[in-house]
Amino acid sequence: MYQPLADELRPKTLNEVYGQESILGEGKMLRRIIESGKIPNLIFYGPSGTGKTTVANIIAERTRRKLFKLNATTASTSDIREIVSQLDTMLAPNGVLLYLDEIQSFNKKQQQTLLEHIENGKITLIASTTENPYFYVFNAILSRSTVFEFKQLDPEAVMQAVRRAIAYMENKTGLRTECEPGALEHISFSCGGDLRKALNAVEVLFSAAGTDSEILHITLADAKTVTQRSAMRYDRDGDNHYDCLSALMKSIRGSDPDAAVHYLARFLEAGDLPACCRRILCSVCEDIGLAYPLAIPIVKACVDTALQLGMPEARLPLADAVVFLATCPKSNSAHDAIDLALRDVRKGITGPIPRELQNVHADSAGQEREQGYLYPHDYPRHWVQQQYLPDALMGKRYYEYGDNKTEQAAKRYWDEIKGGHG
Repeated sequence: MYQPLADELRPKTLNEVYGQESILGEGKMLRRIIESGKIPNLIFYGPSGTGKTTVANIIAERTRRKLFKLNATTASTSDIREIVSQLDTMLAPNGVLLYLDEIQSFNKKQQQTLLEHIENGKITLIASTTENPYFYVFNAILSRSTVFEFKQLDPEAVMQAVRRAIAYMENKTGLRTECEPGALEHISFSCGGDLRKALNAVEVLFSAAGTDSEILHITLADAKTVTQRSAMRYDRDGDNHYDCLSALMKSIRGSDPDAAVHYLARFLEAGDLPACCRRILCSVCEDIGLAYPLAIPIVKACVDTALQLGMPEARLPLADAVVFLATCPKSNSAHDAIDLALRDVRKGITGPIPRELQNVHADSAGQEREQGYLYPHDYPRHWVQQQYLPDALMGKRYYEYGDNKTEQAAKRYWDEIKGGHG
């Protein structure tokens, strides 16, 4: 029966697991827990192909408990009840070890079904998820579990596994390989840190070898063919989507055009124009703001052009926008001002609007009440001292001029006009 290469080469010991030295290296916490044989409830969090299932299998080999495996994308509450029915029977005298893959796919009720048996220790849960467990896993289960994060593998770790896989396939098939410079490196970089993808690529290359061949020539062109677009880790509803949005905006805010273009490229390659356009529009208002007010209509024009053009041409106005924003002067003075004002409003610190600012309206007798509003345009340089804030907020300052050229010029202008009146 056919068995994928990634399964054939699945590590049997912790020393064979690639790229997770931070939690599985000598003396590290997860390794010490596994070697102790006293396994608590565990949640493994990280991208696909980083060793979560492999480590769960290794743990199962070390425990005397009966092992059950469920995938939450297809399992149901009845599957859990079937496992529970075997507790305290001859089938599971020491309790069970349950490996639950993709736990984020279980709803709250399904997760709660496990609680009683996790709490009394009859079920030891090892759950894995590609999503942040603090958002997707029920708090009661989180409080009874220890979370370990599996990192995306770096290309060097993937390269070790790729070379091991080629040696294994050479021995299995009798073929000898000759690799064009850069071919294996391309596979290692292009799998996006997903070891399973890299091993699948190796398997495909060997499958494509002629039956009468003795040598398999692994060319760079073939390596590109079997890994095309595979490096993309992107899920419009997943953590990576929001991480990319965050990274794009923070790169613009940090004035790094190279990083900003990189994260924009991830969205463009995934075909997600709306998400990056929204974040770019937010960034120009939040991070450039009053330091260069004309940036707002400029970037709006770039976004409108991109959405009208569609891909692949949309990359051009969007690249203009992010490079422009990353190299613009920065100010968040208006952002801070509105947040401070909202804070007071939400606390109920408001008070009546000064009579001078109220809309002119008639009283019950049909006569307009004296408003006392001073029309600034009737005064020199279009300004006159007048109360605008409610009495409860007299003297409150929300806006502070930024230290950029544009806002400092405005400050000098109004300082001269207002004098000591602020």
